[in-house]
Amino acid sequence: MSLNRTEQRVFDYLKRHVGEGQFWQEKVRGIAKKAENDHVAAARLEPELWRYYLERSAVAEPFKEAARVEGLGRTSMKNLAELLLRQWAEPRPKKKPAEADGSGGAPQ
Repeated sequence: MSLNRTEQRVFDYLKRHVGEGQFWQEKVRGIAKKAENDHVAAARLEPELWRYYLERSAVAEPFKEAARVEGLGRTSMKNLAELLLRQWAEPRPKKKPAEADGSGGAPQ
């Protein structure tokens, strides 16, 4: 998976700052548990990651310097959201294939 510069900055920061990483692990797991599927979970997580980036840009390096140089134009965090879900959320059970007759395998 390829992350953009902004996503990579957040990912690296979370790896280096254990407390922040643990907070986000729990947040990711909570969002994943409540979402119907991984697509919905990523869509909910993505704006949370962007808000986090904005908040950190006001107070913490390397975000402050990046904001000064690059500005704070909205950047997608979708790939990072999907990566964090894969790494930290419980895998969803595999769905069993439905029978071809549409009965779902129920005995007749």
